[in-house]
Amino acid sequence: MFRDFKSSIPNIPANAQWAQNGVTVAGGNKKGSAANQLLWPGGLFVDDDQSILVADHGKYCIFQWKKDDTNGQVVAGGNGLGHQLDQLNRPVGVLVDKETDSLIICDKGNYRVVRWSRRSGTTQGEILIQHIHCGGIAMDDQLNLYVSDINNHEVRRYRIGGKTGTLVAGGNGQGADLNQLDRPGHIFVDRQQNVYVSEYWNHRVMKWQKGATEGITIAGGQTEGDALTQLNHPGGLLVDTSDTLYVADSHNRRVLRWPQGAKQGTVIVGGNGWGEGANQFHMPTDVSFDQHGNLYVLDYGTTRVQRFSIQ
Repeated sequence: MFRDFKSSIPNIPANAQWAQNGVTVAGGNKKGSAANQLLWPGGLFVDDDQSILVADHGKYCIFQWKKDDTNGQVVAGGNGLGHQLDQLNRPVGVLVDKETDSLIICDKGNYRVVRWSRRSGTTQGEILIQHIHCGGIAMDDQLNLYVSDINNHEVRRYRIGGKTGTLVAGGNGQGADLNQLDRPGHIFVDRQQNVYVSEYWNHRVMKWQKGATEGITIAGGQTEGDALTQLNHPGGLLVDTSDTLYVADSHNRRVLRWPQGAKQGTVIVGGNGWGEGANQFHMPTDVSFDQHGNLYVLDYGTTRVQRFSIQ
């Protein structure tokens, strides 16, 4: 199955269901700096071998948990807070570029995007894009890199090595109009290069078709709330091959599935109040699937990643 990037997720049946109790597969041992702990996890990526990559902006590093490991290991950064090439500052997103066998990291606090080789002996990264308040990153199967810019309220597409990028969403100032974004965060790109943007403060998910000058609200956008028609500070998102949206509804402590054209979503995991139970979240901030369709949820509040098995 082709799955080089997070933009290529497995085919998920329309009637798929997941176990309601998650299994902790990374962290979950309270906040801390030990190898079995996370501190302030912000971004999640699940690789083909089910290794889990977490951008931990409290530890200033990318942590990796191999399948069934109880301890993680630093695979990028981890040399304290700073702007040197061997350091990160509040990383909030990570993805795997298999073309170069490297990590692409949204190094938010350093206003840059960096690439960090996964080859043995690598001790520092290289800067790909500078002077950008990166809120989220994505890559399509044509090796284009997409970056959301929190300060400029826009998303740009870059060729690797390109410095300026092409505007693909927003860019008309901060706001809630269809041609605007408000501090865009997590993003997703499908095979047609349509861009999906999670807007934390507008409580909506927007779809910007390739070449469009306005977006389409495909989920939420009705002020914050906990009805199934609403979102409350949405985070990470994915879209499957049937154009069904999956989104971490962080302040409602649930993950929603939102079929194309639907007026409301359905809760697939969570939604059971604030807590540390196997079926609860504090603040789910990112989501990912593995090749089998198992769902992974990064919970910022409980500093853990849970896996919910597809049924």
